[in-house]
Amino acid sequence: MSAQSVKLSGWVNSIRAVGGIVFLEVIDGGSLDIYTVVVKKSRNPEVWQRASKIKTGSAITIRGTIPEVQVSKRGLEVHATNLEVLAEPIDLLPLDPAGTTPALLDTIIEHRYVALRMAKQRAIFRIRAIVASAAREYLESNGFLEVHTPKICGAGAEGGATLFQLDYFGRRAFLSQSPQLYKQMLMCGISRVYELTPYFRAEPHSTIRHLNESWGIDVEMGFIDSVEEIMGILEGLIAHVFARVKEVASRELDALGVKLSEPRRPFKHLDYSEALEILKSLGFEIDWGQDLGSTEEKAIGEFMLKEGYDAYFIVNYPWDAKPFYIMRKGKLSAAFDLDYKGLELASGGQREHRYNELVENIRIKGLNPDDFSFYLKAFKYGMPPHGGFGLGLDRLVMVITQSQNIREVVLFPRDRQRLLP
Repeated sequence: MSAQSVKLSGWVNSIRAVGGIVFLEVIDGGSLDIYTVVVKKSRNPEVWQRASKIKTGSAITIRGTIPEVQVSKRGLEVHATNLEVLAEPIDLLPLDPAGTTPALLDTIIEHRYVALRMAKQRAIFRIRAIVASAAREYLESNGFLEVHTPKICGAGAEGGATLFQLDYFGRRAFLSQSPQLYKQMLMCGISRVYELTPYFRAEPHSTIRHLNESWGIDVEMGFIDSVEEIMGILEGLIAHVFARVKEVASRELDALGVKLSEPRRPFKHLDYSEALEILKSLGFEIDWGQDLGSTEEKAIGEFMLKEGYDAYFIVNYPWDAKPFYIMRKGKLSAAFDLDYKGLELASGGQREHRYNELVENIRIKGLNPDDFSFYLKAFKYGMPPHGGFGLGLDRLVMVITQSQNIREVVLFPRDRQRLLP
């Protein structure tokens, strides 16, 4: 078998010279492939001269051959016959793209475009793309239509102080908290929709699990018989995404040192009151009717993991803890949260589709129905029973890649401190 010819383009991550040989570690422009490019003075003095002067971080194109016998232990070995330098850095690189010297997360975020030359960084965002593709694949195979709703809105989906307000040609407007109102309105004309969408929330968080701009997978379905149908779709979606990542992203998972296990099915259904009893047994004092905070969620997650459940639904929440559009069942609601190892991934439920009851819900929550007239109008024209959920894309990628901070899985995160780059 003769040596195989190859052309590759990428960036020089490290350089090592030994006598009349220069070794260049080059990361491919898009894949996880790393090459050890060998340039010998004895074979091609002109190319060797060029290689010996090259700078770390340079963008190059290499032509050469892949030898039958591979000596390099790091990346595929290529013997260069030609080397073209396309661009050289004019400043020192802000981090080590070879990953030999660890970089702080703040440095990585500030220079994400360079950090993506690191195999682990690239693996995270390749997995993120696979997660989004797998979600679309599952939802469309189940009859859902992808839609795109406004991100500049005249009313918030949940109201309150978590809205980013802006001046819209002299009128008050807001960045969208979620597509909730619009996807419900669409139930009046098409029974299954989904959207991969940004959320904007003006909450002053400084945690490892919150951002002020985040991405989610929003789903709504009509003509349902119960909230169980919605949870069934969500469980299937999570299972499909895990299975697809495990199937097609083995190299990326290996690069991250992640051994991905698919969640145990069926997911456990944990009653809200039962969750409070678990917390009480662990020393927490939570009044019935309170929403669960991150500390309580983490404690329940640890308890459930000992019981053999990594993914579980918390059901039968008090209605007082849920938004106006959730259907009431006395003091309870037809709402649920989906948690994975103590991290909330999704929330959803059956919506109130009856016009008069919905108006009353809005008033009970201290909101003005007139502010939601555009939304309420759709409920006058044969709105079927419906429900859905919002699944945090960032958080889903976070648990699949076993990242410790949500900022690790977002290219250019937006939080209280960051507006640039």
